[in-house]
Amino acid sequence: MRILGIDYGEARVGIAITDELNITAQGLETIQRNGSDKIILRKLDQILEKYKVDTIVVGMPLNMNGTISQRAKITEQFIHKLKCKYNKIKIAWIDERLTTVEAHKTMNFLEINKHKKRNIVDTISAVYILENYLNKLKNSL
Repeated sequence: MRILGIDYGEARVGIAITDELNITAQGLETIQRNGSDKIILRKLDQILEKYKVDTIVVGMPLNMNGTISQRAKITEQFIHKLKCKYNKIKIAWIDERLTTVEAHKTMNFLEINKHKKRNIVDTISAVYILENYLNKLKNSL
């Protein structure tokens, strides 16, 4: 079974997934929200049909001091929708502070064209979210 990682943003949502052994994380895609979670949920339906996923982990955008941000409250509402729709799948969240910064550093290191960055930053952030979750699982063993 695989784990799906989500970087839930206001405009775009990055999606990443693990390999079948849950060792590595790779980016799948970036979904344009267009102001609607229905678009994301439909795309997730397609992804869940294709891959056997037992856990979905969503990045929680906490403030730097660890408090709940306005964006985190919106993310909590999205997580609630996931729990209602996919009640047989474990839904978890993990602190995503600085994942977007790390994604931009990675893209700068790779010298990715600035026009392409917007389309992939959320997917790279989802990979970092998923890697953080995998590391947390390994450290709890």
